[in-house]
Amino acid sequence: MQIPSAWLNLVGAVIGVVVALELTRQVLIRVGRKWPIGRRLVRRCHWPAVTTAVLMTFNIMFYPAMMGPSPEERAFGESTERVVTLLIIGAVTWLIVQVMYALTDAALERLDLVEGERNRRARRFKTQITLVRRVATATVVVIAFGAMLFTFPQVRALGAGLLASAGIAGAVVGIAAQPTLGNMLAGLQLAFSDALRLDDVVVVQDEWGRIEELTLTYVVLRLWDERRLVLPVSYFTQNPFENWTRHGSRVVAVVYLRVDWSVPIDKLREELYRYLRTNPLWDQKDWTLQVTDVQPNGLVELRGLMSAADSASAWDLKCDVREHLITYVRENHPEAMPSFRVESPGKTAGARTDHRSTVDNVKTEEKGAEQ
Repeated sequence: MQIPSAWLNLVGAVIGVVVALELTRQVLIRVGRKWPIGRRLVRRCHWPAVTTAVLMTFNIMFYPAMMGPSPEERAFGESTERVVTLLIIGAVTWLIVQVMYALTDAALERLDLVEGERNRRARRFKTQITLVRRVATATVVVIAFGAMLFTFPQVRALGAGLLASAGIAGAVVGIAAQPTLGNMLAGLQLAFSDALRLDDVVVVQDEWGRIEELTLTYVVLRLWDERRLVLPVSYFTQNPFENWTRHGSRVVAVVYLRVDWSVPIDKLREELYRYLRTNPLWDQKDWTLQVTDVQPNGLVELRGLMSAADSASAWDLKCDVREHLITYVRENHPEAMPSFRVESPGKTAGARTDHRSTVDNVKTEEKGAEQ
């Protein structure tokens, strides 16, 4: 009669724990409407908490229900108790990891909403939180694995021998895992030195893209054409790369025009400013149009500068400006379009005449002059 009553106590305890957890979940759901962390804890920790509580209750109530007087019953009970202990360690590890993720999710979601000048600092914190969370998860899993091993008496008996050979084993493992450990240290260095952050715009190996994923071992770069470039973390500590959002996302776009000397620069400068004021991609800060060079072929080089909020806007803005200026020069000042000048032979120095022509007519004029 004792065994059935023990079993009834075990079943009753498990049911009571499940009911208590369900009541706690309902309370957290209601509290979560005003307390977001409670909602995240419910979403991530419900099943890990149920599993851990049920296993611990079963382990506590197990001896009265299963431990019998015979050696066979005791051997079966000890084996079952060891399996349950291993499951408890795994469930507790699962619960701890989910609690860490639930608490950090709240911070990451708030950082995702930060815009403007504070976005750079928010992305830095987001990168650091993500990497620290992964390191903490790996640490908890390693500790849990060690705790599982030490539940076996044979492993505990080998503890002294393992400690004695730890120096040799550590050297062997260190040599074998040198690339992996180097990448992990490089990942932490990048995160806490603020050299690279999630969503940073970088140029690597002549490829432009954004940092999509930053782990302890590799970095995923999402390129402008939706390709993915995967590089080891150590690449960014051993090779130079461009970071366009290191201190801010603002970028200055550059547009070059090669035109004839007859171009009305003042009118072109006024037209550029008028167009920039109508373009929403311009951040209303910097702009200029300057003559930067006279090329050997006789063309004048104009350089237009205009600022934008980020690199993507800067690219679209300079394409729009280039197209508008070309159209403006062609429709309003066709005489300023690029052309070559040739000198007719047979003229004296005082009577020298220049003829403007397009590239297609140069050879024709030269052939006629020779005849």
